[in-house]
Amino acid sequence: MTRIFVYEAVSSGAVADDGDGLLAAGLSMRDAIVGDLSRVAGVTTTCAVSAAPAPAGNAPADARPRPALAWPNTGEDSLAFVGRMAARHDLCWVVAPETDGLLSRLQGTVGPSRWIGCSAPAIRIAASKRATTALLRTHGIATARELASAALRWVVKPDDGAGAVATRVHASRDKALQDLRQREHAGHCAVLEPWVDGEALSVAMVVGAGADPVVAFNRQHIEIDAAGLVHDRGVQNHAIHPLLDQRAPRLHALAREVVRALPGLAGFVGIDLVWHAERGPVVMEVNPRVTCAYVGLSDKLDRNLAGAILALHAGGKVHDAASA
Repeated sequence: MTRIFVYEAVSSGAVADDGDGLLAAGLSMRDAIVGDLSRVAGVTTTCAVSAAPAPAGNAPADARPRPALAWPNTGEDSLAFVGRMAARHDLCWVVAPETDGLLSRLQGTVGPSRWIGCSAPAIRIAASKRATTALLRTHGIATARELASAALRWVVKPDDGAGAVATRVHASRDKALQDLRQREHAGHCAVLEPWVDGEALSVAMVVGAGADPVVAFNRQHIEIDAAGLVHDRGVQNHAIHPLLDQRAPRLHALAREVVRALPGLAGFVGIDLVWHAERGPVVMEVNPRVTCAYVGLSDKLDRNLAGAILALHAGGKVHDAASA
C-alpha cells in the first residue's frame, strides 16, 4: 500500500486567501487530486487541512473511502508540518504558489525521493518569470519580449507571482516603469513586459519520460478592471478540441518544445500563453505544479490523471490500468 500525503497551501492555512477566490481554487484542486487518488488501487491518502475538523456523522455506505486528515500543531509552520507528514508517508503531492519561494522550500523539505512533481532546478527557474523568459528565448520559443516594439500597453507583475496576483496593466510604458520602480523601491522583485493582446489559453500536461505530455488545451478567463488590475476568473479546461481546432498542432508542438527547454518538469505542469493573431502562441509562464485546469479534467478525459502521474513517477508508462 502506497501512502500519499496531499498538501494544498491555501486550504492548509499557509497562504492567506486574497478575497479573489484563492481559497475556493485551492480547495477545488485539493479535492480533485484526493478524489482521483481514491480511485487508484493500492493507495491510501492523507489530506492536509488547516485545523482539526468538527466531528462528522457516518459516511453513506456507498461513499468512496474518505482520506485521513492531518493539520499543523499549534505554532507549527508549513515547512515543519509538511516535513513531519512527509516522514510518515511514501509520497507527497504538494500544491503551493511559487511566491516567496514557497514551492521550492516545500520541495526541499520533502526531498526528491518522496516528491511528486518537478525537480528543484525546474521549480526554481519556473518560479521566476524573468528566468523562464530568458530560458525559453534561448530555445526560440516566443515570449512577450518579442512583441515589445509594437506594444500599446504594458504590464507589471511580481517576478515570482502566481496567477494574476498583483498584476497591473498600464496604457503606456512610462506609467508601467513608474509602477515597476515603486515596487522595486518597496523591496519587491517585479517584471515589466508588453501586454500581449489575444486569447488567453493554457496547456495542461502530464510530464514524464517517454510520454506525450499534452493532456488538454484550456481557455482562461482574464479580466482587467478600471484600475488596470488583472483578475483570473477561472479556466475552461479541455476547451479546444485537439482534432478540430487548427491551433492544436502548434500548441502541441509548443508543449514539447517547453518540456525540452526546461529539464526536470514532471507530473502535472501548466503552460500559460496568449494566442496572438500574428505570432500564434506566446508563452507567459510555466506552472511547475497542479493548476485549476486539473479540476474535473480526469472526468472530461475519462482518464485518471493521478493514476497516470503515479505511474510515471514509478518509472512506468502512462496507462489507465493504474486506476481501479
